[in-house]
Amino acid sequence: MFTSVLMIEKPLTSTDVEFVTTLHGDERVSFIVLMQPRGDQADLLLRAIDDVAMGEIGEAVREGEEPEGQDAKAPAESALEHSLEALRAAGCEAVGQVVEEHPLDKLKAVVDEAEADEVIVLTAPHYVEEFFHRDWASRARHKVGVPVLKLFAHSE
Repeated sequence: MFTSVLMIEKPLTSTDVEFVTTLHGDERVSFIVLMQPRGDQADLLLRAIDDVAMGEIGEAVREGEEPEGQDAKAPAESALEHSLEALRAAGCEAVGQVVEEHPLDKLKAVVDEAEADEVIVLTAPHYVEEFFHRDWASRARHKVGVPVLKLFAHSE
């Protein structure tokens, strides 16, 4: 069985589930999902710049309204559970956890412990971070020792 560590920041959509569950053809895949609440991931200004770059001015204005810290934990747990249920409904094994601090250290530990075959980072575009190679995928490539695939999440 192929083991993928899947890093996400919002619930998986049906399109996301179909995409990640079919990446390896007919091979059975097991997922370990790490949910990083977006409120903790990046600086507010960087998120607002990303929103403006994507033409989502309304989202840029609302960035300060997203829950952060402990307030982000309950929505993150709900998003994680939704994502795990969707992966299981697609016929995959799936476990996961919300990552509150040091997501790349946690990623490395999970990859090592599970002897994972790959990491999939599935997030919205973060143009500023990606330009400076400070996004999760770029940083993970130097840390985990397995292939890292960067995918953009879909919206429903």
